[in-house]
Amino acid sequence: MKKTFQLNIEGKNRDRVLDATKHEIRQYIKRERRKTLPEGVDFWDFDCKFGTTAEDAQGVHLATLTALIDAVAKEGGDAFYLELLAKPGHRMPRTGAESTGAALQ
Repeated sequence: MKKTFQLNIEGKNRDRVLDATKHEIRQYIKRERRKTLPEGVDFWDFDCKFGTTAEDAQGVHLATLTALIDAVAKEGGDAFYLELLAKPGHRMPRTGAESTGAALQ
């Protein structure tokens, strides 16, 4: 998905447009994760880019998207650009302290 989302649409409530935008993004992620995994792949990962325009978009982590969208809306921005591309992901084995639980103590 490569798309510029408009937050100010004439005749529509800005908060409802914001909620609909977040819903569309969540549905896209769910749809991509339902696709059949290729051989040797553990999960679907996502390359994410976020910015006010396509030219100034920066790579971000998927978990931070909602906070970034809320920040743009709070600042009064009219639009934002989002690029989400699904890619095969491979789980990495945990190392020493993480696997024994020593980090929790």
